[in-house]
This record gives sequence, C-alpha cells and structure tokens, in this order.
Amino acid sequence: QFSGGASNLTYLLAYPSRELILRRAPRGTKARGAHDMRREFRIQSSLAPILPYIAPMIAFCDDDAVLGADFYVMGRLDGVIPGAQWPSEVPLDAQQARQLCLNFVDVLVELHSVDPEEAGLADLGKGFGYVRRQVDGWSARFRNAHTPDVPDYENVMDWLDANQPDDVANCVIHNDFKLDNVVLDEADPTRVIGILDWEMATLGDPLMDVAGSLAYWVQADDPAERQMLRRVPTNLPGMITRREFVERYCERRGFAMTDERWRFYEVFGLFRLVVIAQQIYYRFYHGQTTNKAFEMIGRAVQTVGPMIDE
Repeated sequence: QFSGGASNLTYLLAYPSRELILRRAPRGTKARGAHDMRREFRIQSSLAPILPYIAPMIAFCDDDAVLGADFYVMGRLDGVIPGAQWPSEVPLDAQQARQLCLNFVDVLVELHSVDPEEAGLADLGKGFGYVRRQVDGWSARFRNAHTPDVPDYENVMDWLDANQPDDVANCVIHNDFKLDNVVLDEADPTRVIGILDWEMATLGDPLMDVAGSLAYWVQADDPAERQMLRRVPTNLPGMITRREFVERYCERRGFAMTDERWRFYEVFGLFRLVVIAQQIYYRFYHGQTTNKAFEMIGRAVQTVGPMIDE
C-alpha cells in the first residue's frame, strides 16, 4: 500500500512482467456518495483518448466477494511524484522549479479546455450554479462534521454566502489538482506526464478548481502558521507565487482578474481545505478510524481560521 493518502487506498501490484496500481475505497464508515470507484474509473477512461496524462485503465470490479469493496486496476505511470519534500535524488534548480510551475498551470488549463461533450462526460455535473452549490455544500459538510474542539467558522460561511460570484464557465475540473497528484518525467522533472486521484472530478467552475489548488500552495515567505499546512514543495527556490499562478492561468484562459475579485476564491479555497480536514478528523474524533495521523489534522482546522480572517 502507498502511504500518504487520507481517502481512497492505493496499492502497487508487482508482477514479473509489469506493475499495476489498484484503487479501492477506505475501510470503515464512509460519507454517502463518496469513494465511488466506478465513477473514478469512468472519468479517466473517458478522458484518456483526449488528455495525455491518464494512466491506462485496465478493469473495474464491483464484486464484493473479491476484496470486500469496489475497486479498479490501472497501469502504473513511472515517474516522480513530489511529496512535502522534493526527492533529493532528482535535481531541480530554481529555473527548473519555475518552469515546472508554469507547466503545471498550463496542464490545468489544458484540462479545463476539454469539451465535456467530446469526452462523453456532459452528464458528470449539474450545470451552471456550481459556485452556489459549492458554498452551500461545503458549509453543510462542515456543520455536519463539526466537533466541539474546533471553531464554528460561521463568520466565514456567512461571508462566502454573501459574496459569491456567478460561474465563469462549466468544464471538466479535477478538484484536487496539486503537485502530489501529478507524475513528473524523471528525465525532465519540469514536465507533467500524469494526473492522479480523480475522485472529486466533476463539471464546474474552473476558477473554483484553481482556488482549491492554491489552498495547498504554501510559499517560502508565508508565516509559520501556514507553513505547518505545507504538503507539497511549493516553497522551493524558483517556485512561482500564488499571485503568479492566478495571473498565468487567467491570461491563458482569457479571464479578467483583480485582487478584489480573487478574494472570494482564495477564502473559498482555504475554507474548503478546512472542511476536507475536518471531515477526516471527524472520523478519528468519533472512533471511526484509528489512524493517528488523522488526530493531527484537527490542529490544521484550528490553524486555518485566523488566516481566513486576515
């Protein structure tokens, strides 16, 4: 089993002639509608002919007699997957780090440019109104997962409700696009060769996808409180800033953007990160999982609140 994930479980299947990857839902109590292996398999199978970053899909199985849960198997993409620390055996200077970031943004633009109809994914989402559904949905998820030892975030939810913009588009979005969910070419680590973890992909507003990505984008000059949240090596010399990320993305997509307009997306992205963390921590708090790593996630929920208020 690969370590590091807090949601679906991922395993390496090693055979004499090749290596495969198996994905299955986590054990224990699960949120309704979450961890849908059939949906995850379908999304990647549909995108594979169009987007050159999808692992080969091998097979999906819904026979509980095999593993006790739905699962699917795919080919392994051999390359570099960054963690909290950049792998020491892979050289990356400041110029390469910058180019990696620019390529990373461009791959997100490429994904958002996929025609859902052409991909056979027009029914993946509910159409326009995505921003409203996300604000309502993540607020409800937080309230349902709230535990008495974390802030209630009611002021943040009220602000998001009062300041939400209209959708700018309706396209295929990944919803968890960050550096540890891509595979990089080992010979040229500035080049993305794969996108992983399609569990939360849907049709929606692309700027909300950018907001989700940048919640994880911790810069070298961020305060210590935000540094505690870093899970990917976006603090390396040469890495672009969150502002540069937004500017490049909006330039590529033709979206007009100002600091004032971006504020909603920044707050939403951080709040969404809070809710994801709280849902994981809720399982630990109520004894639904014994993974000690989840206990620390509760501290992250307390840390993000002051950053949002600022």
